Amino acid sequence: MVSQIPSPDKAEVIYPDCDGQPVANNTIQFRWIVEIQQNLDWLFADDPNVFIAGDLFWYPVEGRNNIVTAPDVMVVLGRPKGDRLSYQQWKEAGIPPQVIFEILSPSNTQDEMEKKLLFFDRYGVEEYYIYDPQTNNLRGWLRSSDGLDVIPQMADWVSPRLKIRFVLSANNLQLHRPDGVPFLTYKEISQRMEEERIRAEQESQRAEQERIRAEQAEQARRDAIPRLLQMNLSIEQIAQALGLSVEEVQAIASRNS
Repeated sequence: MVSQIPSPDKAEVIYPDCDGQPVANNTIQFRWIVEIQQNLDWLFADDPNVFIAGDLFWYPVEGRNNIVTAPDVMVVLGRPKGDRLSYQQWKEAGIPPQVIFEILSPSNTQDEMEKKLLFFDRYGVEEYYIYDPQTNNLRGWLRSSDGLDVIPQMADWVSPRLKIRFVLSANNLQLHRPDGVPFLTYKEISQRMEEERIRAEQESQRAEQERIRAEQAEQARRDAIPRLLQMNLSIEQIAQALGLSVEEVQAIASRNS
């Protein structure tokens, strides 16, 4: 009898989480990436099912580790927050990033950006935005039934998914939250947090001072009762004068008798 030799197990596919390349090629690009990612984190801080990441590898197809890209910023609505070494879509209920941001640097080539557009179109991105801070050029694409279509006018464009507004002037791009508040830099966020901390401390101090004043006023009223009794005022008169109940005056008078 010929025994059946079992076939070797299928080799495990490795999905690298780093390609050795820097997150950004210059400080301007890095500042924009961080600002967008942090402000979106802030915007969706109370929603546990919005995952936001910067420069994270996205693998859309299981078993194909050569199909990968690392968007500057990606937003996935419907997936829980939390750390990941990479975004492996088949482990994320098959949900692709709905919104992608890319910040251009001088090293980005036209071919590279065209390949990224094809990648995002093929694998289900709904909104794709590219900003070049050197030239202040903003472009966007929105998914239709035919795929990603160019957004013809980006000035004052509002993201259908994120509800943020793109305010484009002649010299600068400013992103605004749905409530109209502009996106802030890390320094501005830190300053606002420090201002809020100082205001909270001041309010706490004012509340404590009010409490002490109220206690002192209450004690002064109670201290006045024995003196008023010595002036032959009735319990009822003292209660009316001090804004106390007759029972409170009687109790204090009894303790001091």
